[in-house]
Amino acid sequence: MKFNEDSRVKIPAILHLTRLGYTYLSLKGLNWDESSNIVPSIFRKSVSALNPSATPVEIENALGQLNLLLDNEDLGKQFYEKITETSGLKIIDFEDFNRNSLHVVTEFTCKKDDEEFRPDITLLINGLPLVFIEVKKPNNRDGILAERNRIVTRFRNPKFKRFINITQLMVFSNNMEYDDGSPEPLEGAFYASPSYYQPIFNYFREEEVLNLAELLQPEDKQTEDFVLADNNLTSIKHSPEFATNKNPDTPTNRLSTSLFSRDRLAFLLRFGLAYVRIETGFEKHIMRYPQIFAAKAIESKLESGIRKGIIWHTQGSGKTALAFYCVHFLTDYFQKKGVIPKFYFIVDRIDLLDQASREFRSRGLHVHHISSRKEFAEDIKSNLAVHNDAGKPEMTVVNIQRFEDDSDVVRSTDYALGLQRVYFLDEVHRSYNPQGSFLANLNQSDRDAIKIGLTGTPLLNASLAGTRDEDGKPTERQAYNSKILFGDYIHKYYYNRSIADGYTLRLIREAIETKYKLQLQETLAQIKVLKDMKNRTMVYSHQKFVEPMLDYIINDFENSRVMKNDRTAGAMVICDSSEQAKEMARIFERKYTGRPPALPVALPESTALVAERPALYAVPGRTVTTCALILHDVGTKTERKDQVDAFKEGKIDILFVFNMLLTGFDAARLKKLYLGRIIKAHNLLQALTRVNRPYKGYRYGYVVDFVDIESEFEKTNKDYFDELQSELGDELDKYSDLFKTEAEITADIEAIKDALFHFDTSNAEVFSQQITQIVDRAEMRTIVKALNDAKSLYNLIRLAGQYELLAKLDFRKLNQLSTEASNRLNLLNQREALENADDSINILNIALEDVLFTFRKVSEAEMIIADELRENLRRTREGLGGNFDPCDPAFVTLKEELERLFKKKNLSEITQAEMVENIATLKGIHSRARELERKNQLLRAKYANDEKYARLHKRLLEKGEPTANERKLFEALSAFKAEADARIAQNARILTNEAFAKTEMTRLIIEQLKNKHHLPLTAENTQFINNLVMKEYLAEFHGHHAA
Repeated sequence: MKFNEDSRVKIPAILHLTRLGYTYLSLKGLNWDESSNIVPSIFRKSVSALNPSATPVEIENALGQLNLLLDNEDLGKQFYEKITETSGLKIIDFEDFNRNSLHVVTEFTCKKDDEEFRPDITLLINGLPLVFIEVKKPNNRDGILAERNRIVTRFRNPKFKRFINITQLMVFSNNMEYDDGSPEPLEGAFYASPSYYQPIFNYFREEEVLNLAELLQPEDKQTEDFVLADNNLTSIKHSPEFATNKNPDTPTNRLSTSLFSRDRLAFLLRFGLAYVRIETGFEKHIMRYPQIFAAKAIESKLESGIRKGIIWHTQGSGKTALAFYCVHFLTDYFQKKGVIPKFYFIVDRIDLLDQASREFRSRGLHVHHISSRKEFAEDIKSNLAVHNDAGKPEMTVVNIQRFEDDSDVVRSTDYALGLQRVYFLDEVHRSYNPQGSFLANLNQSDRDAIKIGLTGTPLLNASLAGTRDEDGKPTERQAYNSKILFGDYIHKYYYNRSIADGYTLRLIREAIETKYKLQLQETLAQIKVLKDMKNRTMVYSHQKFVEPMLDYIINDFENSRVMKNDRTAGAMVICDSSEQAKEMARIFERKYTGRPPALPVALPESTALVAERPALYAVPGRTVTTCALILHDVGTKTERKDQVDAFKEGKIDILFVFNMLLTGFDAARLKKLYLGRIIKAHNLLQALTRVNRPYKGYRYGYVVDFVDIESEFEKTNKDYFDELQSELGDELDKYSDLFKTEAEITADIEAIKDALFHFDTSNAEVFSQQITQIVDRAEMRTIVKALNDAKSLYNLIRLAGQYELLAKLDFRKLNQLSTEASNRLNLLNQREALENADDSINILNIALEDVLFTFRKVSEAEMIIADELRENLRRTREGLGGNFDPCDPAFVTLKEELERLFKKKNLSEITQAEMVENIATLKGIHSRARELERKNQLLRAKYANDEKYARLHKRLLEKGEPTANERKLFEALSAFKAEADARIAQNARILTNEAFAKTEMTRLIIEQLKNKHHLPLTAENTQFINNLVMKEYLAEFHGHHAA
């Protein structure tokens, strides 16, 4: 009995979807195309209703074409384009979504050859399975991560390509509220678009006040009875838990309302999906919830007559993608009004023009460039909606960097009737000087244009030089605010929400060591004396100053990679001047290019003193060996682009920059920023957030501070919060600093000390022996977390002078200790899964997904064998995963064989010979498991898929009483089942009174088995049958497994 998913989450979610307007569809007697799960009868009927003039041949041809498109290696791109066409034969009616047929089904198997998986819930739109929902019980082990890992494995399997291509949207939920403090999505309800590689799980936080009375139909008793009976769960109908789980406010039901109410689903299917071209093909992106509500907010403003405003979405939240989505959404909005829109994306630098253009092209937009005032004037006067002959959706990207400050402005007095210009102005916190010509040009070019400003930082007041008085003397500088120029906020999405949603990371600021500060100061003094230099730039770019600074950076970055056990992370140095950047690159090429077998890395002073070890130790093979110098006056534009792309691809370790790449540069692997000069206000926030993109398992981005930015950041941060205060009022306390605070860091350090107090962290072998004695998984998780936190905070612990902790945490051992602790936790998880008979579906989940991947492959032969072992583990897991009868002697035997394989030894420790032996054993287990599953499914189908009665049938056959004739037993039990289910459905209280229920069941057993089917009953076997029946029904009613 799968109570954990069925009666607690799945069935309530299905019933909630029926209240949203979906018709429940039983799979019994339903015919569908098993190669795609399309239901042809529904498709034909629905499409015919949408296209009354279409012939049956045309509809059949459309169905055949859709089936052919599912074979493409394009992640379903052409299939999606076909079903969203608004001209020709309509597959889906987006103008009136109520005309479409919406159905919900459960356990709709996706099968190809001997591979299959069964989503818990599938939504059909006009017979097309476009959405599926996977649900888990609350507080399930590993939360949603386990399901994500499983879906990654499935979607990488080419046999499931057609099912991936047809799926537009997925939901994964364990029916829990989000844990905003978790670095991984463990708890909650998440949505995603399909991927051949790894789907991204998105949070969803509803921002509108939904009218549930309008969206939800009244509960329907007949529908509920039908759904429960079809899933053989009639017994839970009157349980208080079931009533609780039907609440529209549960996390799963809330998300279903937000995503699958008719208007929202129509919006997402038509405007909320984007195919993004990458080197290997396509990625499929879905709108994040801030983008959804920003687009809807734009529509609301336009409807109220407001034609300008600002969208404040923090860096990394996808502002360029938002502009792309709005092209399609607003095109439809204006076309309904008989207006043709033309879209502009305005930037202030050539590199941002190139970046934005790449983003738009990769999403399928045609891009037209404007880089001068003259081109802008010609474009305004042309009144063309698009510049491409095919009439494809288009974005005109305008770079204003080279616009001359000319008092003449572009005017277009001959406005084209029915043409609406929409300007998206990127980074409106800078560059749009109201005294310059561009804003005048923009305003005069088309006074009816819509202007939408985009910013990732708060709109702090900027200042500009005053005008000159009558005597020609300059006046005082004047302040201006972007909100005055571009209007009030349309929509806001702050750092803190972005961090909670997993789109960005918090930052940790690391100051440089005191000893190094003194060394730099001494060097600086020597340079000034030696050369009598007064030019600051020359001093700070002198080789005697730059070389020790670079040595510190490289050693720190090398140590950081060691700490994280990750050689793929990248770094960037923001230099004091272009001359300093050039000198740094020159010294790097001389000292660090190439891969010597071993080079000394300076051990931090405090650690060396405490540990009483030499100040240098050998790192086998340096990892930081490549650099790129990115300056306006170095190399060509193409060469700089190639170097930036190489960095993003992991081919360059470290970048040296001055003014370039401080804004608009996105590289998830950039995790360490070395700040060598003061940067102020917006530019500081922009630069800092270069390292806040999620990457692998990183919890933070790191900023190493050579110039003491703390005071400047505090000022900027105060301005940021002043802006928040004006927007949020009393809600301000819900938002925290971009940087991890000193109090938070101190608390983390204290927690690390407490967690590791009893263990010897100076001797990895002793530590391993100590943790081997731990059997409590919660305690082991605390230790693993402490070690991971220590890795993240190591530099801060060192700089804070926590010497007693550093004595215990030799950073060279941290990775080793962390690996040992993780292996122990994995083993405890694995044992728990094997020993928990009530959760047999998870027997191999940990073994496959968490443990095997820690195996260290050292040869190609071992890699091949390990891959084969992994594949056989997966197949065996799926062969056993669907078993509904853990008491079956055959299943118990298979389980015991698995225990002998994996219970006593961590998979990361097995030898090559043991792997080969395990593969052979697993193949045998898998073969027997498939045969057992085949027989189980045949028997369950005989009882209308009711697992309770399939188990009853098997227990009675094993006993041989009241008959050994399987056919006669089935006939008698089927008749008993019909009477028992009807009796329970009629009487709401029967299972709340166990004694009464037992009496009723005894009466029915005698009536059906003995009196009507003439099976030889005795008092003893009647009691035996009654006990089995009561255990099954009561277990189902109370939500646990029958013993």
